[in-house]
Amino acid sequence: MKRTLIVTLREVRNYLQDKADLAFSLLLPIAIFALMYGAFGGDSMFHGTANIVNEDETGTYSTQFLDQLNELDNLDINLLSADEANTKLENSDLLMVLYIPPNFSDKIASQEPIKLLFKQRGNGGQEGQVVASLIRSVAEKMNQSFQVYNQVNSTLAGDNIPQKSIELTVQNFLERENKHPIIEVSEETTGSNPEPVNQFLPGIVTMFVLFAITMSARAIVEERKKGTLERLLTTRLSIGQLFLGKFLASVSRGFVQTVILLILAYIVFQLFTPLSFLQVLVVALIFSATVSALGLIIATIARTEDQATWIAVFFTMATVMLGGTFFEISKDSVLYTISKISINTYVNNAFRTIIAQGGSLADVGLELGVLAGVIIVGLILSRILFRVIPEGR
Repeated sequence: MKRTLIVTLREVRNYLQDKADLAFSLLLPIAIFALMYGAFGGDSMFHGTANIVNEDETGTYSTQFLDQLNELDNLDINLLSADEANTKLENSDLLMVLYIPPNFSDKIASQEPIKLLFKQRGNGGQEGQVVASLIRSVAEKMNQSFQVYNQVNSTLAGDNIPQKSIELTVQNFLERENKHPIIEVSEETTGSNPEPVNQFLPGIVTMFVLFAITMSARAIVEERKKGTLERLLTTRLSIGQLFLGKFLASVSRGFVQTVILLILAYIVFQLFTPLSFLQVLVVALIFSATVSALGLIIATIARTEDQATWIAVFFTMATVMLGGTFFEISKDSVLYTISKISINTYVNNAFRTIIAQGGSLADVGLELGVLAGVIIVGLILSRILFRVIPEGR
């Protein structure tokens, strides 16, 4: 066992001292994760800008209308002059502008109909259409409050109730309804957590561990061709000890890489509790062992370094795609059935259950059982096929 550990430590030390290898296996996945998070992360709520020309600047109701638009968290207000807005529309600098007419407040005060005007180029763009919808909802809300007030005022006509009291009472009831509506709309997310960090982190970790470890098969093939493995046997290492040392070295390499990535995620995104972090490390260790066993199979069947590289690349890409690494596979599809043969399916499920859903190792027993089975079969098969010299044992 001592000789086996010496082989393992030698391999790990070489890995940590190789700056190019470290950059590939650590910095590259971090960079790709940053790009994905920048592209798909952040706040998923819509946020737009309403370009408005207010030609009723001193009007009471135009001011009230703008105040209500400002209360929307997902909308910014950009006030323009009429000339400026027209010029920008003509130059296509803006696709949609709202015009509040100069008699807006006077018309409302006299209970006369009044129209807000949208000027747009083409269909106003996707953002413009959403902004227009938000503006219409605020205008409709104001319209409903005016209708309530007019209806109450008409009903109480002749009861000698002061106009101010009617306005205050109606206003209080409307504010109470806004704060505590009779009908509320809520959202409930089913399936996995859509947070980009939770969605992409497991896939990035598993993909690069898978790629890095299976690519280590090339190094074993190269050592076999150069006679390095054969010379190691002259140090009184047995073939079994050499095989086990290579396996443990590969496991250590994958586990070190995963630990560093998970620590960074823990620091930056605060994804874990101490307990969940330890459970994720257990999954990572088992996955590293699984891929190491498969990497040894690649090393035993490949005759040249190029063969090992292409087998590793094909295996990694196929496993990543079939495993739904970065996208959810519909359960009603044929691909969902095929995905059961990918180890990424099981390890990604395990990671997401613990990270996104707050589960524990007890909740991923099936996934860990499948990975353990792959380790056993992979080690048996690779040990049977393991060769120290190109055409022999």
